Amino acid sequence: MRSLWKLTFTQAKLYLREPMAAFFTIIYAPMMLVLFGMIYGNDPSPLFGGLGPMDVSVPAYTALIIVTVGLISVPIATSSARESGTLRRYRATPLSPLTYLSAETFVYFAMTLLGVMLLVVVGKLAFDVRFEGNLISVLGGFSLGALSFFALGFFIAGIAPTARVAQTVGMVAAFPMMFLSGAAIPLETLPASVRDFARYIPLTHVVTLLRGVWFGDPWRQHLTEASVLAGMLLVCSMLGARTFRWE
Repeated sequence: MRSLWKLTFTQAKLYLREPMAAFFTIIYAPMMLVLFGMIYGNDPSPLFGGLGPMDVSVPAYTALIIVTVGLISVPIATSSARESGTLRRYRATPLSPLTYLSAETFVYFAMTLLGVMLLVVVGKLAFDVRFEGNLISVLGGFSLGALSFFALGFFIAGIAPTARVAQTVGMVAAFPMMFLSGAAIPLETLPASVRDFARYIPLTHVVTLLRGVWFGDPWRQHLTEASVLAGMLLVCSMLGARTFRWE
């Protein structure tokens, strides 16, 4: 356990030393919220059921942070560490793959949560965004969504032969999800055909679940989303563990 926490602390420091990773995890979503908030404001709109554009954007941008970390940061960092020989050196220590993956997951989860907390603070202070849910339910939805995409990211890193391939696969998967799932652009503003297609995108389930619990929906109204994400977490965790390699 001591080695787990030491490795977690070390990996957290290394993460914060990467300007691009820290920017897209912690700064990017709050910056987008301020930018679009200045353009659209947060007046109640019939399009969003009486909520304001920024009210619905905060839980949606939470999903944006999750997919950025899960499909871009996780595959690139893991593949780069393997390619540079860092993982090979870890292999010479008593560390097990489970310890390494657990430490990495703790770091990504903490950094993602930090970005979400800053997003919420900015939303509340700048636009007085509404929150009508239960904090425990929101944290549960966030955790399920984050861990499922982290697991997918580790799987991508496991099957990618190089860091460049991992980066390409992660970005090709992430960017269409961002714009078709309601994470970057509200689903209500998308054409009906796109909304129909969005139901088959994993990130849409994160957006729908987080928006629901953010505004007080009970979990029983989102069993489909929760089931899809739980299944994704289980399958990708097994595949990620099976395909993980030190070199």
